[in-house]
Amino acid sequence: MHPASGFHKSHEKIFILNRMTNQKIDIELLLGYKMTGDLKIIGELFRRYTTLVYGVCLKYLRDRDEAKDAVMQIFEKLIHTLKTHEVETFKSWLYVSARNHCLMQLRSKKGKFRDEIAADMENQLLLHLEPDEELEENLEKLEKCMEQLVAEQKKCIRLFYIEEKCYKEIETYTGYDFNQVKSFIQNGKRNLKICLEANG
Repeated sequence: MHPASGFHKSHEKIFILNRMTNQKIDIELLLGYKMTGDLKIIGELFRRYTTLVYGVCLKYLRDRDEAKDAVMQIFEKLIHTLKTHEVETFKSWLYVSARNHCLMQLRSKKGKFRDEIAADMENQLLLHLEPDEELEENLEKLEKCMEQLVAEQKKCIRLFYIEEKCYKEIETYTGYDFNQVKSFIQNGKRNLKICLEANG
């Protein structure tokens, strides 16, 4: 067997194990939230997939500010929706929910209003559409690499690229000085690039 073949098989096994572990954590968090209603739990659950949701919203809405607003709206919906919905695979369910939210926003912008029954039927159809597998895979790799960054780099990268904070705002928010913020962002960006290239 070619050495490269063994490496890819080993890498694939690790990827599958990581996915299974993540699903288990998601299920435990979901159960914990349903039992206690603790918003910290749902905050942690959503934090795990913020990059995924933002990426989906940005793809459909094509505007960073609108995408950020949509992320917050989706999070607020989760607080109520997850109390009553039975969710088996949270990540896939969240992906579809985010996409549906954006599609409904786009339809609303175009002035295509439907009555409640038609909208409900359309929603049910959308829920059964397959996610964009390539986008989901790429965003999953990005999220996985983000989790491998040291805490300071991860925090600064999220604030700078996702929340679009300037260096001064990040200094105020984190307590780091200018040089630290600059270093964390540059090193975090470099480490992300290395990680993403290593994961294809």
